[in-house]
Amino acid sequence: MEGLSNIATVKAVMAKHHMDFSKSLGQNFLVNPAVCPRIAKEGVPGPEYGVIEVGTGIGVLTNELAKCAKKVVGVEIDSRLLPILEETLSDHDNIKIVHADVMKTDLHALIEEEFPGMPVCVCANLPYYITSPVLMKLLEERLPIDCITVMVQKEAADRLCALPGTRECGAVSFAVRYYSEPEVLFPVSHGSFLPPPKVDSAVIRLNVRAQDTVRRELEPFFFSLVRAAFSQRRKTLANPVSGQLGFSKQQVREALETAGLKPTARAEELSFEQFTALAEALWALRHA
Repeated sequence: MEGLSNIATVKAVMAKHHMDFSKSLGQNFLVNPAVCPRIAKEGVPGPEYGVIEVGTGIGVLTNELAKCAKKVVGVEIDSRLLPILEETLSDHDNIKIVHADVMKTDLHALIEEEFPGMPVCVCANLPYYITSPVLMKLLEERLPIDCITVMVQKEAADRLCALPGTRECGAVSFAVRYYSEPEVLFPVSHGSFLPPPKVDSAVIRLNVRAQDTVRRELEPFFFSLVRAAFSQRRKTLANPVSGQLGFSKQQVREALETAGLKPTARAEELSFEQFTALAEALWALRHA
């Protein structure tokens, strides 16, 4: 069905099915006709791709993805949307809707079953309240996907894509950059949605890394170090690291020296490579 980004069409479809927006599910449907085609164009690398869409809404983005991809599988938690999607997506034969909670879905199994022999990517207009949990699930499960293109709250986009050493960077920024190369693609104003949220959004793409950034053995410790360091980001690293990871301050200072860092280094000052070097130095001390 065309015209799904038209406000009158959205209201008519929802009225026909006696449906209102769900605040608990963070439902804000796109009504800017320029946004979804651009997400699909920039989010689907080629026509041979299979696409997982997390949360379909009434199918505005789904409709555009189907034009760009070989197959689209939408994972939608709201059962009230299923009959609407049957109507709005009836023009396409390369779409499958799975009624499920993506956080409880075995995505490895889904990819194996739905996209045999296909490269896979993820596209979504994510509800603000579940942005980080969904992204970290997609990344931490090391799915066979090439990229993740999502629309999120602008503040979240800035934080997720922040460069190490910048003011916006935090533990979640390092986690995202550990698994991917993130980039902000374009902004989306709050007026592009129905009902309009109070904040603007942005579309970001996470290009998933093909190889581990640090040794797999070191990975849990690396993340523990990052979380500890950013829990007191403006204090010298000796304080939060010694307090939370069980090292003496002297050991932390020794590891900082081994990593080529000054003893007064703070979390917000370190690059990804410097955090990795510090993790290696502390790991060596712990297992000496």
